[in-house]
Parts: sequence; structure tokens; C-alpha cells
Amino acid sequence: VQLVESGGGEVQAGGSLRLTCVVSGSRNCLGWIRQAPGKEREVVATIPSGYGYPMYAVSVTGLFTISGGHANTVFLQMNSLEIEDTGMYYCAASQRSCYLSPSDYAYWGQGTQVTVS
Repeated sequence: VQLVESGGGEVQAGGSLRLTCVVSGSRNCLGWIRQAPGKEREVVATIPSGYGYPMYAVSVTGLFTISGGHANTVFLQMNSLEIEDTGMYYCAASQRSCYLSPSDYAYWGQGTQVTVS
């Protein structure tokens, strides 16, 4: 499984960004995982490729939307961004069911930087 992220950048607080992940290879679950400076990695959103529903971290519920679970391109729409959302955002895939633990994802992209100022 190969994953390539894009769409990161710098945005002012309150703004929006849409991240894109192009996926090649099969997976059961795709997640967006972020790592803020000095913090541990956090799964912010997951979506199954088959039956099921997206899941979100409490910190982004109602603000971020993941879509494209069945497709080769998966998006993460991020609205009302705050400074605390700054970090490296990774697209990751798992052959297992969707979980909110970074260790469950075996395949990772190179990441795209999001900076909110």
C-alpha cells in the first residue's frame, strides 16, 4: 500500500484546508493522523473502505470531515482551524478494522505540514 498526501500549507486561525491522500493498494481502513510539535501522534479521523462509518477524535468532531473511503483518493476537510491544529498530517492505512490508535496503521505516507497562525 502506498499513500501520498498533499494539500497542507499555512492558514490563519478560523480558516479551512482540505488534505488529499492518493492511495494505491487495498486496505480495510484509512486514517488521518497528526503529530503536533512535542506531542504524540493522534488519529484524528478514520474511514473504512467497506461497510461502516467514519470516526473522529473528540478534538475535531464537528470540525473535520473525512470522505472517500471506497475510493483511491481520500480527503480530510478541516474547518475552523485553530493554532492547536498545527502539525504534520499523515495518511495511513490498515488491513484491520478502524481504530483510533496510531499503532494500528502499518502503512504511512510521508506527511503534509499544516500550520495555523
